[in-house]
Amino acid sequence: MTTSNDTVLGTAVICTALDVEYRAVREHLDGPFDEREKNGTLYQVGTFRTGHGRWVVALAQTGAGNTQAGIELERAISVFHPQIVLFVGVAGGRKDVKPGDVVVADEIYDYESGKDTASEFLPRIKTKAPAHRLIARAKALARDDAWQHRILPATPHPAPKAVIKPIAAGSKVIADHNAATARYLATYCGDAAAVEMEGYGFLHGAYVNDTVQALVVRGISDLLSGKTETADAHWQPTASSHAAAFAFELLARHTTPPNPAAGAIPQQLLAAPARFVGRADQLAELDRALNAAEGSSPGAGPGGGATAMISAIGGTGGIGKTWLALAWAYRHLERFPDGQLFVDLHGFSPAGDLMDPAVAVRGFLDALGVEVNRIPTDLDAQAALYRSLVAGRRMLIVLDNAATSDQVAPLLPGSPSCTVLVTGRHRLASLIDRHGARHLPLDVLPPEEARGLLAARLGADRVAAEPEAVDELIGLCGGHPLALAITARTADTRPGVALAEAAAELRDLGLEALDHDTDPAASLPTVLSWSLRYLTDTQRTVFALLGIAPGPDTTPPATAALTGLPAHLARKTLNGLENTSLLERRPGGRYAMHDLVRRYATDTAHTTLPEEVREAAVTRVGDFHLHTAHAADRLLDPHRALVRPGPPAPGVYPQPLPDTDAALAWMDAEHATLLATQRTAATLGRHHTVWHLAWNLTTFHVRRGHRHDEVTTWQAALEAADHLSDPATRGRSHRLLGRACSLLGLHEQATTHLEQALDLAVRHRDPTEQARTHRVLALAWGLRGDDRQALEHSHRALDLSRALDQPVREADALNAVGWFAARLGRFDTAREHCQAALTLHRHHHNPEGEADTLDSLGYIAHHTGDHHQALDHYHHALTLRRGLGHAYQVADTLDHMGHPHAALGRHEQARTVWREALQLYQEQGRTADAERVQRQLNDLGDPGDSVALDLS
Repeated sequence: MTTSNDTVLGTAVICTALDVEYRAVREHLDGPFDEREKNGTLYQVGTFRTGHGRWVVALAQTGAGNTQAGIELERAISVFHPQIVLFVGVAGGRKDVKPGDVVVADEIYDYESGKDTASEFLPRIKTKAPAHRLIARAKALARDDAWQHRILPATPHPAPKAVIKPIAAGSKVIADHNAATARYLATYCGDAAAVEMEGYGFLHGAYVNDTVQALVVRGISDLLSGKTETADAHWQPTASSHAAAFAFELLARHTTPPNPAAGAIPQQLLAAPARFVGRADQLAELDRALNAAEGSSPGAGPGGGATAMISAIGGTGGIGKTWLALAWAYRHLERFPDGQLFVDLHGFSPAGDLMDPAVAVRGFLDALGVEVNRIPTDLDAQAALYRSLVAGRRMLIVLDNAATSDQVAPLLPGSPSCTVLVTGRHRLASLIDRHGARHLPLDVLPPEEARGLLAARLGADRVAAEPEAVDELIGLCGGHPLALAITARTADTRPGVALAEAAAELRDLGLEALDHDTDPAASLPTVLSWSLRYLTDTQRTVFALLGIAPGPDTTPPATAALTGLPAHLARKTLNGLENTSLLERRPGGRYAMHDLVRRYATDTAHTTLPEEVREAAVTRVGDFHLHTAHAADRLLDPHRALVRPGPPAPGVYPQPLPDTDAALAWMDAEHATLLATQRTAATLGRHHTVWHLAWNLTTFHVRRGHRHDEVTTWQAALEAADHLSDPATRGRSHRLLGRACSLLGLHEQATTHLEQALDLAVRHRDPTEQARTHRVLALAWGLRGDDRQALEHSHRALDLSRALDQPVREADALNAVGWFAARLGRFDTAREHCQAALTLHRHHHNPEGEADTLDSLGYIAHHTGDHHQALDHYHHALTLRRGLGHAYQVADTLDHMGHPHAALGRHEQARTVWREALQLYQEQGRTADAERVQRQLNDLGDPGDSVALDLS
């Protein structure tokens, strides 16, 4: 789009403080100059010509100081009514700049220096930001070096750079780094690239009249660290010339006025989102998409590539899709000089009715200045006219709140010069497939960005005053932007109420605290409810049931059990809910809801589904997890006593697990869900499920070192055992809870439970349970350091196991006798028993028992001086334990291996295994073991081996 050179593009006022700055600006203006005097101020008015037309430029000299700059600018605005005001001058460089560089202020700090002493210096700081559209254009200009061609008389070598950074403006510019002002600047204005004296007052004066766009452009005339009169004299003219060159290139590239022949220039964007924070990654992704589109054709200029950019921003209700689109748009207005179109398609809104594409197209035609009698009646013809009008024009088109691709398709321009942003909760598949749209999913804000949002709305001081309450608010809101905004609005309207009280209210009321009686857009539950409008009945039911399913996430097999749907339909429904942004697909084929969306789903379940439907669904999914856990446990420890759970609910089938690796992987992935399933079963009084989940989690818990979870699950199982008919369940519960307490170091509690288990086994004349309890008692006494009692219980376990003809359990007892005999120094007896145990374990293909016994034999060999044999045993044990995924015992074997290495003088090998053992002990929360291994490392004599222990 072009204009003649006689076209007046607008009026600009350029202010300077020094004569040298005034002269540098005047060199860019054409005469004849018109001198005007108003209220004691003399203005020179000239012309700045561009390829598009000419600017009327009024040049004013304000004098030094913030106050004077503000007064003079207010006067100039009242005289000339400009569209743009610029302050062009020099400044002292603080950091990251060199003399001659240009700094454009994206923020200006105002400081009041007071007295220049450490004791009497009383600074006050305020900030001002420039007009957003103008700073956005300045950022684009600073990215390339084309502005340098305007430097008069010629472009210097090396050429200066232009940067967009904060500037500090105060009544005193200090070069002495020991001065109070300099120290204050370093502390509170640390990111300021330069220091000057007028910028803050200038911007303050500009905002008295909010119709102007204002910007401060400074050339660096000296560096504060080396400020001298000579340096000023040399660099002030140069720096002034560079700043003036940047300012006039900015004017030259400024948007031209509407060309009546080309139609109106619409500017339909909603206001920029107030106090927008965060989303740096998503903004950068949109930048990359725009740059890729512009660069898809060699030599393409801004907006002129061969491929249009279409980005579809998706996410759940209230996640900030529109905020992001508008924030990005305002950062890049200079890329769309031919206008911006915006339409809310009402996909998810209080109105309830989708906007017809014909209505949207007609609105765009009106905005483009098409006369009514030129608008066709047919939608296809209207869309064709719309595409013709935007063809070749650098425009931004924002299609907000779309529900379907059919709404969007007629509004897509055919020209690659246009950029399109689409927002909506649905993933618009055909938009991606047919039009090459880039899908940009939005998630919740990370904690730091969430904190920034609260600080922007409540003030940094209030947020800093209650850090714990702020952390709780962020956690309760789950980083959800609308939830955080509602919370901030509530707190802001109650300035006398502590944030801790607001957090307590949100904790107690949940979603109710985020509701609003009269404004649906300010109610999170209402905003979320709009997503349900386009769901099928099946999707709506599954959404509700997922809200009451135990665990943090789900899988297609679990969902099939929960809902009673066939597997293929369950998977299809999950994909449909993901498409509506009500679910998020995560790695490993898992699906999760945001915490607040889940709360809404839970409320939906309780308000729309009968109790018997909800209870049947929870029963089915509980049976699915129980029976799959049982299958996994049998794979992990096939020699363990077989205790079958009751049959699952009709139509429920456990997930197939082909081998031990699959079993361990499933247990790892589902661990949190299995714990939640047990809690849910306890709440519903499903005692059988509670007990059997504890039983089938035990092998996994011990191997992975989940000691606290093992105690918790068996405490619940012991309570459930009181309600079960099988008397053996109570004794087993005491035994396994006793073992869990012993591994956690709760020795008194362990002994109490184990004595009760033994008493019940004797009373019920159950020799199998007696043998197992003696074996655990041996473990417990060994962990307490009483190896004699441990050996006695091991002998009893061995006698009972032999009498019962249970060879694997006999092998376990043989190894226990050997271990505790070795601990007591009876190495011949120990070796004999452990060799017998090893033979039995290998014969019955029990790799866990074999690893235990090899570890014992390694201990015996080391303590009898055969360190090489000890290492051989330990290496074999370690290989088996790693293969079993037995992280708890891997740590122990690594710990044991270090001793023969040290005895052989292999200190580096000892360090290697002890460092790995230390890391595992720390991860498993085994503080005493970690401290002991750290001492062993220290005793090797290398001070570099001392590492910081995280024992929290």
